[in-house]
Amino acid sequence: MTPDQPLNWLLGRLDLSALPIWQAIQNPTVSELIGAGAGMIVIVGGLAVIAFITWLGAWRALWCDWLTSTDHKRIGIMYIVLALVMMARGVIEGALMRTQQAFGLHGGFLAPDHFAELFTTHGTIMIFFVAMPFIAGVINYIMPLQIGARDVAFPVMNQVSLGLTATGAALVMISLVLGRFSTGSWAAYPPYTGLDFNPGTGPDYWIWSVAIAGIGTTLSGINFAVTIYKERAPGMHLFRMPLFCWTVLCTAIIMIFAMPPLTVATLMLAADRYLDFHFFTNDLGGNMMNYVNLFWLFGHPEVYLLVLPAYGIFSETIATFSGKRLYGYNSLVYATMAISVLSFTVWLHHFFTMGQSANVNIAFGIASMCIAVPTGVKVYDWMATLFRGRIRMSVPMIYATGFFFLFVTGGLTGVMLANPTISYQVHNTLFLVAHFHNVIIPGVLFGLLSSYHYWFPKAFGFRLHEGWGRVSALLWIFGFSFTFFPLYVLGFMGMPRRSANFTDPAFEPLMLVALFGACLILSALATLLFQLWISIRQRENLAVPLGDPWNGRTLEWATSSPPPHYNFAILPQVRDRDDFADAKATGRAYEQPDQYEDIEMPNNTALGMILCLAATTLGLSLVFYIWWLAILCAAIILVACVARTFTLSTTHIVPAEEVAAEHRAWLAAVEAGSAVTRLDEARTANRGLAQLERPDLMKAAQ
Repeated sequence: MTPDQPLNWLLGRLDLSALPIWQAIQNPTVSELIGAGAGMIVIVGGLAVIAFITWLGAWRALWCDWLTSTDHKRIGIMYIVLALVMMARGVIEGALMRTQQAFGLHGGFLAPDHFAELFTTHGTIMIFFVAMPFIAGVINYIMPLQIGARDVAFPVMNQVSLGLTATGAALVMISLVLGRFSTGSWAAYPPYTGLDFNPGTGPDYWIWSVAIAGIGTTLSGINFAVTIYKERAPGMHLFRMPLFCWTVLCTAIIMIFAMPPLTVATLMLAADRYLDFHFFTNDLGGNMMNYVNLFWLFGHPEVYLLVLPAYGIFSETIATFSGKRLYGYNSLVYATMAISVLSFTVWLHHFFTMGQSANVNIAFGIASMCIAVPTGVKVYDWMATLFRGRIRMSVPMIYATGFFFLFVTGGLTGVMLANPTISYQVHNTLFLVAHFHNVIIPGVLFGLLSSYHYWFPKAFGFRLHEGWGRVSALLWIFGFSFTFFPLYVLGFMGMPRRSANFTDPAFEPLMLVALFGACLILSALATLLFQLWISIRQRENLAVPLGDPWNGRTLEWATSSPPPHYNFAILPQVRDRDDFADAKATGRAYEQPDQYEDIEMPNNTALGMILCLAATTLGLSLVFYIWWLAILCAAIILVACVARTFTLSTTHIVPAEEVAAEHRAWLAAVEAGSAVTRLDEARTANRGLAQLERPDLMKAAQ
């Protein structure tokens, strides 16, 4: 045994060279200093959060009321907070890449490996740890309320799903402080990510962050689907569900069937790297095309996993702020189902150039073009809803307007790329980067930001500041346009994607325009944070405790803001598709029931947090080959799951008297409140009680 062996056994391959700060001291280039600075921001930021919570004396409340909670609403909020934190990093990294390329003629300030790490973390973060947690958060908060349920079907599994997703995000953040993340892009194609080509920690970070978070997402999909099938309120048959719930159901099905191929692919890649298997190597029977097929078998449905909930969000906001029932409800449902099925039939269009025959390419090209048909149905239905509507150009509607113009453009470029001959011409250029962002940002991010403004009053009891929301929305829209439209032209000019620098000076002017757009997007992010800060400061003036600030149409608006943890004092009896709109029109909203009953709710549990901490440490120990720690963490996870099965007391009762007192107090406040018209919707007078706009038209459809 050499003197180093005990240390190797204890710390694996973790040593001083894993610290970016140490590397910056050894090699003080701009690129290394930026990496070290990012690591320091993570450390200082973490310490600042710990100090702030300690200063507030909020550790007990944080543990008891949030981290161990099984309430779907609180879990949803924690998902969204996680997504917003990760979005800050992802957007900053995107702006850094645009800056590098703007000054990349014959060089730039970032090393090629650092640039590769940036586009890998940017893609991984924005897909797996921004878009997906944000969507899971919105679904968690809103879907049970919209179907009249008290919680999701499996509250503890919901908490575990959050814990596993947070594990993946934590590993990505830790890679800023220890070691380096992968340089193999968000798709992590082997053999480049194999052990021979890339023996460092990067691919291992990617494997364990995506694999563990992927398991959490699969569990979420099962939970959402079962909740919709089994927990709907009496009278809410499938075709009375809000359209958002339909998109959630299709998204959940995609989660269940699309995530396992990704998890399998990551674990097979791990077997190649850790156990000397040869699934994806160039020799000994391996075939990297198996990985490519598995990855895109997940990857293309993933696009619709992200976009479908945004379609549902726009369906809700457009109907509400148009003052009309959603046009073409049935066609929207069928179009949603068609898209979710077709999404599994087009994965090969992501690699038209990788060797299959022309006939196979044609088949997948036609299938890809077919998806445009149900998507077009949706766009026309939304436009028909707007037609002759009583439109209020609130913040969610500004995002919807940006979505219409930009997403349709992105969709049309998608139809172009579905043609294999065009795909060959622009393959591996910035045209693809422009198209992908042209779909994901207006189609997903704008939808999620729209939902953030639309449902924030429901979650926290006060509205977000309208003026700063408008500024932020416009900055996002124009920032996107200036950043990504030049990339279409650069792609046609032949600028390759994932290139840190270039030698053709003709690219430089458009690169500078893209940098200007990136600055606008950074400003949009800053104004979003400022809007939240100023809204919290003015929360008394913006308060809407009565629950219905936008004259809403669906059941989530039939409760106080924020809702009680059991959601509804009595489960609603659904009679119409837009049931709350119908209840307001027919006078059955805000009725006091004859009697109240005890409500059974799930207890809090620490299982999710235990699994989160153990899985994070497990992932870190696997990245650095600390085998004893990996075995210990795996044992903790196993023991925690088994111990949970011996817990006999898993629920508690909310007494009927307590429910009655809270509900009667809210009804009394509603009765004493003043209803506001649309003109006062953004003013202090709006306390969450909307005036019926057309009392002469009793049908909610009108």
